[in-house]
Amino acid sequence: MSEPLPGAKEHIDAALRQSAVIDDLPADTALIPIAKVGVIGAGTMGGGITMNFLTAGIPVTIVEREQAALDRGVEVMGKNYAASVKRGRIEAADAGAAMARLTPALDFSALADCDLVIEAVYESMEVKQDVFSRLDAILKPGAILASNTSYLDVDEIASVTSRPEAVLGMHFFSPANIMKLLEVVRGAKTGASQLATVMQLAGKIRKVPVVSGVCHGFIGNRMLAKRQEQANALIMEGAAYFDIDQVLLDFGFPMGPFQMGDLAGLDIGWHRDPSKVTTVREALCAAGRWGQKTGKGFYDYDENRQRTPSAEVQAIIAEFATREGVPQRTVTREEIFERLIYPMINEGMLILDEGIAQRASDIDLVWLNGYGWPAWTGGPMYWAAHQGLDKVVAGLKRYGLPVCDKLARDAG
Repeated sequence: MSEPLPGAKEHIDAALRQSAVIDDLPADTALIPIAKVGVIGAGTMGGGITMNFLTAGIPVTIVEREQAALDRGVEVMGKNYAASVKRGRIEAADAGAAMARLTPALDFSALADCDLVIEAVYESMEVKQDVFSRLDAILKPGAILASNTSYLDVDEIASVTSRPEAVLGMHFFSPANIMKLLEVVRGAKTGASQLATVMQLAGKIRKVPVVSGVCHGFIGNRMLAKRQEQANALIMEGAAYFDIDQVLLDFGFPMGPFQMGDLAGLDIGWHRDPSKVTTVREALCAAGRWGQKTGKGFYDYDENRQRTPSAEVQAIIAEFATREGVPQRTVTREEIFERLIYPMINEGMLILDEGIAQRASDIDLVWLNGYGWPAWTGGPMYWAAHQGLDKVVAGLKRYGLPVCDKLARDAG
């Protein structure tokens, strides 16, 4: 870790206070009482979301399609609480009381009396619209309908309901019972009371809420996509994927992009056709390299999940570079760093310019609390300002990367 940037801690403290303030929301906005929450989906994300409310003393009805999946989800939550008891993070009595607040169900009708329902189903617009249409017909007047979508258009989801003012996004981060960030996605028609209620509720479940407007990927994933684009391009040009990860580890991230892919699972979103290979990731999936879950992804993993670089993966990448006609060269650590980080800053400036985020410090909170951006820097936007925006602009131009108007203007 480098020396903390001057004022970084004070900046983060101020950002936490400011993030709860929504510029056009009156301070006396009426709140909706939340006595009972519903969660749809008992998988990893749905279970984690549920635990937040159970721990905070709020009863939850969790709904799954099949009994086996429901039982499995409840069992995992029980084991997670047991592990927390063993580590001394929670008293056994409190863990038991939390699980006693849980009502498992197989039918949407069990959600009829919930004040807030959060769906954590498959990331598909068709699937989510079906869920919201069904919820609209069942839920009581005044109930809030929230989507845990990571990317999808919340306004499009709301369009299938008769109450778009009740719809917003609540994007939790995995593992949802541990990660602090909650991106609260405000739709074009989201009501003031609904938004204010969810922002206050976030504090009750010990989350750091940041309001985002509607766009693909919202704040965090939209910026992450720019970093991943460059990481993918760099491995084709000759940079080793493990060197790319190491550059970010040395900066202070808990993991690099290829480690992150292995942890999440390279098969997420894969079309499952081993004969159709158009990207390095698809080639790895076709070779059974799905990440830590199969013991091999970009890296090979031992029984303790310790990673080592893979010669097979390096050969696959080299083959792709040859096929695409990309000349190989030596890529410096400085270039790796600048090409990963500077496009994120540019995208952050676009997000501000478009009004997706209210303030630069909100973007900092997203990355500090959801993506492991090193706290000593104060967050990406604070860090960039201290580096000098003119330096960021020069770096982007050096690599032929876009510079948005706001970044160019602010850099002077």
